Amino acid sequence: MRGMHSPGSAANSEGKMPPYTNYHAQRSYPMPDEPFCTELNAEQRALKEKEKGSWTQLSHAEKVALYRLQFHETFAEMNRRSNEWKTVMGCVFFFFGFTALLIWWQRVYVFPKKPITLTDEWKAQQLQRILDMKGNPVQGLASRWDYEKKEWKK
Repeated sequence: MRGMHSPGSAANSEGKMPPYTNYHAQRSYPMPDEPFCTELNAEQRALKEKEKGSWTQLSHAEKVALYRLQFHETFAEMNRRSNEWKTVMGCVFFFFGFTALLIWWQRVYVFPKKPITLTDEWKAQQLQRILDMKGNPVQGLASRWDYEKKEWKK
């Protein structure tokens, strides 16, 4: 029972269907416990028998086919860059767009109107009121206003 649950044992692969074997190869563990192809057809079996002889009699295509029976990918294929970053960036931009749409919807339908004190007219009146009261005449706004010419000092 314990052998059936160990990650690298080949004891559990006997009853599995062909795509679900214990084959696991990666850069840090390049030699898997079992070959990539476990069920061979007649042509592959003949090639495996020819493998037992001299390798000088094998053509390059046959050597590649034998490699593909044993391993799923070469190191170059394992190290190949994936296009997963495109999916990640697409999801990021999708959520940015969705967030912007949500913020726009809240500004239009959820948040109340701006208070009157934030209008330009109100701000101009408030500034004029501060200048009329001569508030903070030493260093504040009143010190920068010319009361005789009714304009800002230069």
